[in-house]
Amino acid sequence: MITLIGYRATGKTTVAALLAERLGWPCSDTDAEIQQQSGKSIREIFENDGEAIFRDLESRVIQEFARRHKWVLSLGGGAVLREENRSAIRVAGPVVWLSASVSTIRHRLENDAQTLHQRPSLTGRDPFDEIQEVLMVRTPIYQEIADLTVDTDALTPRQIADQLIRDLDLSATM
Repeated sequence: MITLIGYRATGKTTVAALLAERLGWPCSDTDAEIQQQSGKSIREIFENDGEAIFRDLESRVIQEFARRHKWVLSLGGGAVLREENRSAIRVAGPVVWLSASVSTIRHRLENDAQTLHQRPSLTGRDPFDEIQEVLMVRTPIYQEIADLTVDTDALTPRQIADQLIRDLDLSATM
């Protein structure tokens, strides 16, 4: 399994689909799986059930997928906050951190109405301040568990998928 981690709007879901298509593997997105299993949007889960319930659902989905082989998995940005999730994805295969600058993330979020509608604010602060604040906490975790880091600021999703195939030496699996 190849797991993609990183903050919102760094391209995880899009790149996962492209990479899986190129490899001929299935792919899944933990946020989409949670929504499908719960019948609620991420925002609804946060607002009605709380973040702890969301994180429990997320951990359950990650544990389920971590047992699969030849699979591409895109994680929600905060999935790495729990040690049990970090352990599961490390064992499952390479972990790729898709990173981007705060300004790039903000620009992408501002241009994606779906993300703003479906995902809750994590801090209740201005989006730029929130991105900086959350990244201060998560960046060391992303760095710690990533086998490979790709800066997505200047790359298209297709270029990122191509880079992953090269850097992870996956051409033999195609």
